Amino acid sequence: MRIACGIEYDGTGFSGWQRQPGSRTLQGEVEKALSFVADHAVEVACAGRTDAGVHATSQVVHFDATAVRSERSWLLGANANLADDVRLLWVREVDGDFHARFSAAARRYRYIILNRPVASALERSRVTWDHRPLDETRMAAGAAYLLGEHDFSSFRALACQAKHPVRTVHRLDVSRSGPYVYLDVEANAFLHHMVRNIAGVLMAVGRGDQRPEWVREVLERRDRTRGGVTAPASGLYLVGVRYPQRYGIADCGHLPRFG
Repeated sequence: MRIACGIEYDGTGFSGWQRQPGSRTLQGEVEKALSFVADHAVEVACAGRTDAGVHATSQVVHFDATAVRSERSWLLGANANLADDVRLLWVREVDGDFHARFSAAARRYRYIILNRPVASALERSRVTWDHRPLDETRMAAGAAYLLGEHDFSSFRALACQAKHPVRTVHRLDVSRSGPYVYLDVEANAFLHHMVRNIAGVLMAVGRGDQRPEWVREVLERRDRTRGGVTAPASGLYLVGVRYPQRYGIADCGHLPRFG
């Protein structure tokens, strides 16, 4: 039996998604909870491995189990064995060819910047703070250069293990609501630190340190050392994963908003 799950989590207290000996990770905690319900070892695969401090409203995982349990039993049993900062939202049986990562057609992230002179005492682990004024119109003009299929070598971490740097960005919107600036990006797949590196470049443009055209220049250089600062993890959320309709999995993650 192959089971898919939707998960939300606050990434603040985790050393990222991927299981690591001696560290508290999301994969480790989820596998431990599901294994307790299954009464046998369970290994999960996810749609997107998030870094330490990155959050999710709609992570998707799958696992195989020989135990026969109802969807409700998987959901309630796993959540009863998880800490308060991670929750399964839904569970459903899927076809055996479904894979949380390789079956995904697109993924969506939201990056949130609190743009005001004073940092937040309450949202310090939920948003990125920049006290310097950001011009969201300039940021949107720079973001337009990243739409479509490109070699994103300038926006990948030096330690990125992806086989190739070509990705297709379907959408990259910049908007503001009061002091909060939102970056919404959807692509077929992402490189390691790709969204955070995009955010760092666009923030430099928004502050007036660089021209919007600089984004195109960074992209064309295909050199991470020329790509600017990697933005902090705290403002990043995985908010949706889209699959072919035949799997019956809705892209149902909510968009976090503040203020």
